[in-house]
Amino acid sequence: MLPDADELPEILLDLAVPHEDVDVLAGSCRTLTRDAGAMRLLEESVAELLRDLGEVGGPARLGELVTEAPRALGAYFPAYVFVAALPHTRAYHRGRGIPPEVTRRTLADLGRCMAIHRRRHGRGGVQDAPWLVRHFRGELFQLGRLQYERTRLSTRTAAVLAAAGLDAAPGTPCLNLHIPGYRGPLTPAACDRSLTAAREFFARHFPEEPYRTAMCHSWLLDPQLTGYLSPESNIVRFQRRFRLAHGDAEPDDTAPVRFVFGDPDLPVESLPRRTAVERAVGDHLRAGGHWYPGHGWFPL
Repeated sequence: MLPDADELPEILLDLAVPHEDVDVLAGSCRTLTRDAGAMRLLEESVAELLRDLGEVGGPARLGELVTEAPRALGAYFPAYVFVAALPHTRAYHRGRGIPPEVTRRTLADLGRCMAIHRRRHGRGGVQDAPWLVRHFRGELFQLGRLQYERTRLSTRTAAVLAAAGLDAAPGTPCLNLHIPGYRGPLTPAACDRSLTAAREFFARHFPEEPYRTAMCHSWLLDPQLTGYLSPESNIVRFQRRFRLAHGDAEPDDTAPVRFVFGDPDLPVESLPRRTAVERAVGDHLRAGGHWYPGHGWFPL
Protein backbone atom coordinates (compact mmCIF):
# COMPACT_ATOMS: atom_id res chain seq x y z
CA MET A 1 0.00 0.00 0.00
CA LEU A 2 2.80 2.42 0.89
CA PRO A 3 5.89 2.75 -1.31
CA ASP A 4 9.22 1.62 0.04
CA ALA A 5 10.91 4.20 2.28
CA ASP A 6 13.68 4.51 -0.32
CA GLU A 7 11.14 5.31 -3.05
CA LEU A 8 9.07 7.67 -0.94
CA PRO A 9 11.24 10.83 -1.29
CA GLU A 10 10.81 11.07 -5.06
CA ILE A 11 7.06 10.63 -4.73
CA LEU A 12 6.90 13.33 -2.06
CA LEU A 13 8.94 15.73 -4.19
CA ASP A 14 6.50 15.16 -7.08
CA LEU A 15 3.76 16.28 -4.66
CA ALA A 16 5.69 19.48 -3.84
CA VAL A 17 6.30 18.37 -0.24
CA PRO A 18 8.82 20.77 1.36
CA HIS A 19 12.34 19.39 1.64
CA GLU A 20 12.40 19.69 5.43
CA ASP A 21 9.44 17.30 5.60
CA VAL A 22 10.67 14.71 3.10
CA ASP A 23 13.33 13.18 5.38
CA VAL A 24 10.94 13.12 8.33
CA LEU A 25 8.23 11.33 6.35
CA ALA A 26 10.70 8.83 4.88
CA GLY A 27 12.19 8.12 8.31
CA SER A 28 8.83 7.78 10.04
CA CYS A 29 7.54 5.45 7.33
CA ARG A 30 9.21 2.50 9.04
CA THR A 31 7.63 3.51 12.34
CA LEU A 32 4.25 3.40 10.64
CA THR A 33 4.71 0.08 8.87
CA ARG A 34 5.89 -1.64 12.07
CA ASP A 35 2.75 -0.56 13.95
CA ALA A 36 -0.04 -3.02 13.14
CA GLY A 37 -2.72 -0.76 14.58
CA ALA A 38 -1.49 2.25 12.61
CA MET A 39 -1.42 0.21 9.41
CA ARG A 40 -5.00 -0.94 9.96
CA LEU A 41 -6.00 2.69 10.44
CA LEU A 42 -4.11 3.63 7.28
CA GLU A 43 -5.90 0.92 5.28
CA GLU A 44 -9.28 2.01 6.64
CA SER A 45 -8.54 5.66 5.87
CA VAL A 46 -7.42 4.94 2.31
CA ALA A 47 -10.48 2.76 1.70
CA GLU A 48 -12.69 5.58 2.96
CA LEU A 49 -10.90 8.15 0.81
CA LEU A 50 -11.27 6.01 -2.31
CA ARG A 51 -14.84 4.92 -1.71
CA ASP A 52 -16.84 5.77 -4.86
CA LEU A 53 -13.74 7.40 -6.34
CA GLY A 54 -14.67 10.14 -8.79
CA GLU A 55 -18.18 10.60 -7.45
CA VAL A 56 -19.08 14.11 -6.25
CA GLY A 57 -19.23 14.43 -2.46
CA GLY A 58 -16.20 13.35 -0.47
CA PRO A 59 -16.34 10.76 2.33
CA ALA A 60 -17.42 12.26 5.62
CA ARG A 61 -15.43 10.03 7.97
CA LEU A 62 -11.89 10.62 6.75
CA GLY A 63 -11.28 13.66 8.96
CA GLU A 64 -12.48 11.70 11.95
CA LEU A 65 -10.26 8.71 11.14
CA VAL A 66 -7.00 10.63 10.76
CA THR A 67 -7.42 12.14 14.22
CA GLU A 68 -7.01 8.61 15.61
CA ALA A 69 -3.44 8.34 14.29
CA PRO A 70 -0.66 7.38 16.75
CA ARG A 71 0.92 10.30 18.56
CA ALA A 72 4.36 9.33 17.22
CA LEU A 73 3.22 10.20 13.69
CA GLY A 74 1.75 13.52 14.73
CA ALA A 75 0.06 15.55 12.02
CA TYR A 76 1.95 13.68 9.29
CA PHE A 77 -0.50 10.75 9.15
CA PRO A 78 -2.78 12.31 6.47
CA ALA A 79 0.26 12.61 4.17
CA TYR A 80 0.71 8.84 4.29
CA VAL A 81 -2.99 8.37 3.52
CA PHE A 82 -2.74 10.55 0.42
CA VAL A 83 0.50 8.90 -0.73
CA ALA A 84 -1.07 5.44 -0.35
CA ALA A 85 -4.10 6.59 -2.37
CA LEU A 86 -1.94 8.26 -5.05
CA PRO A 87 -1.72 5.32 -7.52
CA HIS A 88 -5.51 5.02 -7.52
CA THR A 89 -5.96 8.77 -8.05
CA ARG A 90 -3.47 8.77 -10.92
CA ALA A 91 -5.17 5.75 -12.48
CA TYR A 92 -8.54 7.50 -12.29
CA HIS A 93 -7.05 10.56 -13.99
CA ARG A 94 -5.48 8.42 -16.72
CA GLY A 95 -8.79 6.65 -17.27
CA ARG A 96 -10.38 10.05 -17.90
CA GLY A 97 -7.58 11.06 -20.26
CA ILE A 98 -6.48 13.89 -17.96
CA PRO A 99 -3.02 15.22 -18.91
CA PRO A 100 -0.21 14.32 -16.47
CA GLU A 101 0.67 17.99 -15.94
CA VAL A 102 -2.87 18.72 -14.70
CA THR A 103 -2.61 15.76 -12.32
CA ARG A 104 0.76 16.93 -11.04
CA ARG A 105 -0.28 20.56 -10.51
CA THR A 106 -3.54 19.54 -8.84
CA LEU A 107 -2.01 17.08 -6.38
CA ALA A 108 0.86 19.45 -5.54
CA ASP A 109 -1.59 21.11 -3.15
CA LEU A 110 -0.47 18.48 -0.63
CA GLY A 111 2.97 20.09 -0.46
CA ARG A 112 1.47 23.56 -0.24
CA CYS A 113 -0.75 22.52 2.67
CA MET A 114 2.30 21.10 4.43
CA ALA A 115 4.23 24.34 3.90
CA ILE A 116 1.29 26.28 5.39
CA HIS A 117 1.19 23.94 8.40
CA ARG A 118 4.88 24.46 9.16
CA ARG A 119 4.65 28.23 8.69
CA ARG A 120 1.62 28.47 10.95
CA HIS A 121 2.53 25.97 13.66
CA GLY A 122 6.31 25.75 13.49
CA ARG A 123 6.28 21.97 12.98
CA GLY A 124 5.54 19.47 10.26
CA GLY A 125 2.11 18.23 9.31
CA VAL A 126 -0.76 18.60 6.84
CA GLN A 127 -2.92 21.70 7.14
CA ASP A 128 -6.62 21.12 6.46
CA ALA A 129 -6.46 17.50 5.33
CA PRO A 130 -10.23 17.37 4.56
CA TRP A 131 -9.69 20.04 1.88
CA LEU A 132 -7.27 17.71 0.04
CA VAL A 133 -9.83 14.92 -0.13
CA ARG A 134 -11.33 16.68 -3.17
CA HIS A 135 -8.01 16.57 -5.02
CA PHE A 136 -7.31 12.90 -4.43
CA ARG A 137 -10.87 11.83 -5.27
CA GLY A 138 -10.91 13.46 -8.71
CA GLU A 139 -13.35 16.16 -7.66
CA LEU A 140 -11.05 19.19 -7.95
CA PHE A 141 -8.57 20.26 -10.61
CA GLN A 142 -5.99 23.03 -10.91
CA LEU A 143 -6.32 24.72 -14.30
CA GLY A 144 -4.08 27.74 -14.48
CA ARG A 145 -4.86 30.50 -11.99
CA LEU A 146 -8.03 28.91 -10.58
CA GLN A 147 -9.14 25.59 -9.15
CA TYR A 148 -12.42 23.98 -10.18
CA GLU A 149 -14.44 21.65 -8.00
CA ARG A 150 -17.10 19.40 -9.49
CA THR A 151 -20.21 19.90 -7.41
CA ARG A 152 -24.00 20.22 -7.70
CA LEU A 153 -26.46 23.06 -7.23
CA SER A 154 -28.15 23.36 -3.87
CA THR A 155 -31.88 23.97 -3.67
CA ARG A 156 -31.36 27.60 -2.69
CA THR A 157 -28.91 28.43 -5.48
CA ALA A 158 -30.88 26.48 -8.09
CA ALA A 159 -33.90 28.66 -7.33
CA VAL A 160 -31.82 31.83 -7.88
CA LEU A 161 -30.49 30.56 -11.20
CA ALA A 162 -33.93 29.39 -12.36
CA ALA A 163 -35.33 32.84 -11.58
CA ALA A 164 -32.59 34.29 -13.81
CA GLY A 165 -33.81 32.13 -16.69
CA LEU A 166 -31.32 29.27 -16.53
CA ASP A 167 -32.27 25.61 -16.78
CA ALA A 168 -31.29 24.85 -13.18
CA ALA A 169 -32.63 22.36 -10.69
CA PRO A 170 -31.24 21.05 -7.40
CA GLY A 171 -28.52 18.53 -8.14
CA THR A 172 -27.57 20.04 -11.51
CA PRO A 173 -23.78 19.83 -12.07
CA CYS A 174 -21.87 23.07 -11.57
CA LEU A 175 -18.29 24.11 -10.98
CA ASN A 176 -17.20 25.71 -7.74
CA LEU A 177 -14.26 28.09 -8.24
CA HIS A 178 -11.44 28.31 -5.69
CA ILE A 179 -8.72 30.96 -5.67
CA PRO A 180 -5.36 29.63 -4.43
CA GLY A 181 -3.12 32.25 -2.94
CA TYR A 182 0.20 31.06 -4.39
CA ARG A 183 -0.36 31.66 -8.13
CA GLY A 184 0.44 35.33 -8.42
CA PRO A 185 -1.94 38.23 -9.12
CA LEU A 186 -5.61 37.48 -9.80
CA THR A 187 -5.47 39.33 -13.12
CA PRO A 188 -8.38 39.31 -15.58
CA ALA A 189 -6.11 37.80 -18.25
CA ALA A 190 -5.04 34.93 -15.98
CA CYS A 191 -8.67 34.26 -15.03
CA ASP A 192 -9.76 34.35 -18.68
CA ARG A 193 -7.09 31.81 -19.64
CA SER A 194 -8.09 29.57 -16.75
CA LEU A 195 -11.80 29.72 -17.61
CA THR A 196 -11.10 28.93 -21.24
CA ALA A 197 -9.04 25.93 -20.16
CA ALA A 198 -11.81 24.82 -17.78
CA ARG A 199 -14.51 24.92 -20.47
CA GLU A 200 -12.39 22.74 -22.73
CA PHE A 201 -11.18 20.46 -19.92
CA PHE A 202 -14.56 19.48 -18.51
CA ALA A 203 -16.20 19.14 -21.91
CA ARG A 204 -13.43 16.73 -22.94
CA HIS A 205 -12.89 14.74 -19.74
CA PHE A 206 -16.37 14.82 -18.17
CA PRO A 207 -18.70 14.96 -21.20
CA GLU A 208 -21.51 13.27 -19.29
CA GLU A 209 -21.59 16.19 -16.83
CA PRO A 210 -22.52 19.40 -18.70
CA TYR A 211 -21.21 22.32 -16.65
CA ARG A 212 -23.11 25.46 -17.53
CA THR A 213 -22.61 27.48 -14.36
CA ALA A 214 -19.61 28.60 -12.30
CA MET A 215 -20.06 29.32 -8.60
CA CYS A 216 -17.81 30.92 -6.01
CA HIS A 217 -18.25 31.17 -2.25
CA SER A 218 -15.64 33.54 -0.89
CA TRP A 219 -14.93 36.62 1.20
CA LEU A 220 -13.52 38.04 -2.06
CA LEU A 221 -17.13 38.51 -3.16
CA ASP A 222 -18.06 40.66 -0.16
CA PRO A 223 -19.40 43.89 -1.75
CA GLN A 224 -17.82 45.94 1.05
CA LEU A 225 -14.44 45.51 -0.64
CA THR A 226 -15.48 47.97 -3.35
CA GLY A 227 -15.47 50.69 -0.71
CA TYR A 228 -11.76 50.16 -0.07
CA LEU A 229 -10.26 49.06 -3.39
CA SER A 230 -9.88 50.74 -6.75
CA PRO A 231 -12.51 49.86 -9.38
CA GLU A 232 -9.59 48.60 -11.51
CA SER A 233 -8.11 46.38 -8.81
CA ASN A 234 -7.91 42.69 -9.63
CA ILE A 235 -10.27 41.75 -6.80
CA VAL A 236 -12.98 44.21 -7.83
CA ARG A 237 -12.71 43.12 -11.45
CA PHE A 238 -12.97 39.50 -10.30
CA GLN A 239 -16.11 40.41 -8.36
CA ARG A 240 -17.67 41.93 -11.47
CA ARG A 241 -17.67 38.55 -13.19
CA PHE A 242 -20.32 37.30 -10.76
CA ARG A 243 -23.96 37.86 -10.09
CA LEU A 244 -24.52 37.68 -6.36
CA ALA A 245 -26.81 34.81 -5.46
CA HIS A 246 -26.91 35.62 -1.77
CA GLY A 247 -24.70 36.68 1.11
CA ASP A 248 -24.12 35.18 4.52
CA ALA A 249 -25.86 36.70 7.52
CA GLU A 250 -23.06 35.45 9.76
CA PRO A 251 -19.67 37.16 9.48
CA ASP A 252 -16.44 35.27 8.87
CA ASP A 253 -13.59 37.55 9.83
CA THR A 254 -11.00 34.77 10.02
CA ALA A 255 -11.11 33.90 6.30
CA PRO A 256 -9.67 37.19 4.98
CA VAL A 257 -7.10 37.31 7.78
CA ARG A 258 -6.04 33.74 6.97
CA PHE A 259 -5.77 34.26 3.23
CA VAL A 260 -4.26 37.75 3.27
CA PHE A 261 -1.90 37.45 6.23
CA GLY A 262 -1.40 33.67 6.46
CA ASP A 263 -2.63 33.12 10.01
CA PRO A 264 -6.25 33.50 11.17
CA ASP A 265 -5.16 33.97 14.78
CA LEU A 266 -3.15 37.15 14.25
CA PRO A 267 -4.32 40.02 16.48
CA VAL A 268 -6.32 42.52 14.47
CA GLU A 269 -4.58 45.54 15.96
CA SER A 270 -1.18 44.41 14.63
CA LEU A 271 -2.16 43.43 11.09
CA PRO A 272 0.23 45.04 8.55
CA ARG A 273 -0.91 47.78 6.16
CA ARG A 274 1.61 47.24 3.33
CA THR A 275 -0.84 46.75 0.45
CA ALA A 276 -4.29 48.00 -0.47
CA VAL A 277 -5.82 44.62 0.39
CA GLU A 278 -4.04 44.45 3.75
CA ARG A 279 -5.24 47.95 4.58
CA ALA A 280 -8.79 47.09 3.50
CA VAL A 281 -9.03 43.92 5.59
CA GLY A 282 -7.29 45.25 8.68
CA ASP A 283 -8.75 48.77 8.73
CA HIS A 284 -12.28 47.44 8.31
CA LEU A 285 -11.87 45.08 11.26
CA ARG A 286 -10.16 47.71 13.41
CA ALA A 287 -13.11 50.03 12.75
CA GLY A 288 -15.45 47.40 14.17
CA GLY A 289 -16.65 46.05 10.84
CA HIS A 290 -17.01 42.44 9.75
CA TRP A 291 -16.44 40.49 6.56
CA TYR A 292 -19.11 38.28 5.02
CA PRO A 293 -18.69 35.52 2.43
CA GLY A 294 -20.43 36.25 -0.84
CA HIS A 295 -22.04 33.55 -2.97
CA GLY A 296 -21.83 34.42 -6.66
CA TRP A 297 -22.37 32.76 -10.03
CA PHE A 298 -22.05 33.33 -13.75
CA PRO A 299 -22.99 31.24 -16.78
CA LEU A 300 -20.21 29.32 -18.46
